[in-house]
This record gives sequence, structure tokens and C-alpha cells, in this order.
Amino acid sequence: MKNIHVIHALLAAALFGASTPFAKLLLGELSPWLLAGLLYLGSGLGLAAARLIRDRGWKPSGLAAGEWPWLVAAIFFGGVLGPLALMFGLTRTSASTASLLLNLEAVLTAVIAWVVFKENADRRIVFGMLAIVAGGVALSWSGGPAGPSDWMGPLAIVAGCLCWAVDNNLTRRVSASDALFIAGTKGTMAGVVNAGLALALGATLPGAPILLGTMTVGLLGYGISLVLFVLALRGLGTARTGAYFSTAPFIGAAVSLVLLGESTSFAFWLAAALMACGVWLHLTEHHEHEHAHEPMEHSHRHIHDEHHRHHHDFEWNSDAPHEHRHRHEALVHKHPHYPDIHHRHAH
Repeated sequence: MKNIHVIHALLAAALFGASTPFAKLLLGELSPWLLAGLLYLGSGLGLAAARLIRDRGWKPSGLAAGEWPWLVAAIFFGGVLGPLALMFGLTRTSASTASLLLNLEAVLTAVIAWVVFKENADRRIVFGMLAIVAGGVALSWSGGPAGPSDWMGPLAIVAGCLCWAVDNNLTRRVSASDALFIAGTKGTMAGVVNAGLALALGATLPGAPILLGTMTVGLLGYGISLVLFVLALRGLGTARTGAYFSTAPFIGAAVSLVLLGESTSFAFWLAAALMACGVWLHLTEHHEHEHAHEPMEHSHRHIHDEHHRHHHDFEWNSDAPHEHRHRHEALVHKHPHYPDIHHRHAH
């Protein structure tokens, strides 16, 4: 099961990384605040429509009352403050510098996960993350053309990375719930707030082609990317998901090379090798020890395996994946595992 969650994380990184150069191009047409709002609004409306089609109508979120504060806080940091800081930073920072600084999101995400939420990280994971971040550092010598830059631009991007790092750790607390609902709600609420404030301050909506293009970029780079990111959080934990996601700046730099007609350099390929090494270290991790599962109750899509041996309040006699609220009793056993939604124990 780990491989599918790794694929989710890498696809999320690819979509988000590719969206950054397009957002840079769109800044010539839109104000940073309005652009942030439209990107998230495209994400929210697109995912809401997908959820309605999937469920053939409206379906309750399934979030417990205690989970809503985590989601609202995640939306505030990651859906309002984070994109606004990034869009402002892109107006004052070159594309290569912006791609480099975005690596800080993974580092800050991991630090918060390890220090605040006590998530486990083996040395192999730490070395893998360092290799991926080193690849991002190498991008600063990729020979890309310089752009307008001052201390406020990089500082704003660092602030955006910190907001997303907080968002990633808060979203981890609700990652067992419907990923489409989480990402769609974040996109809709963040889009309405940012776009509404931008319009109130005098911004004007662009023409239909630019509007549709911006919202499409938002759906792919912020919406579907976030759905995949939540699924990865569910199976890998925050730090490991953040490490895989830190390949996004490399993907963004690669797309920038194509869009801007830049040539590659030795540093560019060195970055690719370092990031590939980091991903390999994570893929080959083996974490196994005897651990205890505390009693817990939640809802997510599952099959009946060693962690799901519960009874149903409805008729069910199948091995197919299904979703409902269920309770886990206390359990002690040993097997390879990762900090997924069932393995967030102390070490």
C-alpha cells in the first residue's frame, strides 16, 4: 500500500510544481490577491462539482465535531495566508529563486511534525529529505535569467512556506475524512475570501479566457493536487509526504525551462540526481517494531484487514473497500508500518 501513497504524493508535487510557472505568467494579467482567490476558487468549485457527481447528490462531510477547528485553521493558513504570500513574493522574486525557496515548505513541515506533533522520523528519512532539499539548493545555480528581486519577495515566499507547513500538519488531523470534501471546502472558502477582498479593494475580473485559464490552473495545481496530498498524508504521515512533495520546485523549474526557453545546466541535472536519491531513500525505508494501537473511532475508506476487524450496524458480507464510521479496539502487534492514520504512536 505504501507505493500508491508515494504515487499520490509525487503526483501532487507534479501538479503543484507545474502550476507555479503558470501563476507567474498570470501575474501579468491579475493582481496577486485576485490571482490567489481565483486559483483556489477554481479548485473549490471544480472539486465540489466532482463530489456531487461522484455521490450523485449532496452527502454529509462525515467530519466529527472536534475535527472542524482543525480544518478551519488549515484553510486559514494554507488557503488564505499561504497563497497570498506566494503571489506577492512572485511579483518581487525571480522564477529560479522562487523555486529554490519553495523547498523550505518540506523542511518546515517536517520540523513541525517532529517537534510539535512528535511524528517519528528514521535517519533514512532525514537523509532523504536533506538530499531532496540539496537538490533544490542546486537549482539556484541552474543559470536561469534573473528577475526583479528584493528582500521582501523571498521573505514573503518563506512566510508562505511556513503557512503551508502549518496547514499540512493541521490537515493531517482530518486526513482520514473525505479528501474531496477537505480540498473542495478549502478551495471554496479560501477562494471566496481572497477574491472577495481583492474585488472590494478595487481589483477587476479579467476576460473570460484569462478567468477560465486561471481557474483551470487552480483546479489542477491546487485542487486535484491537494486531494492527492491528503490521500498521501493518510498513508505516509506528514513528514514523509512533505519530503516527497518537496520535488515540486524541481518540477516547477523544469516547466519554467520549457515556458521561458531557458537551457539546462550541470546544476539542473545535479538537482535531479539529488532529488532522485532522496526519493529512493524514502522508498526503501523499512520501519518495524512492536507497537500498541489505542482505542479510536473514525471514518475512512477501508477493507477488513488486521486493523479493521469490527462489526457493522448494517448488512455487509464482502471484501470490497467501503466507508463508514467504525471503532478500533486496543491492539498490540508487530509489522512494517509508517505514520499513517492508524500508526501515530510514540517511539
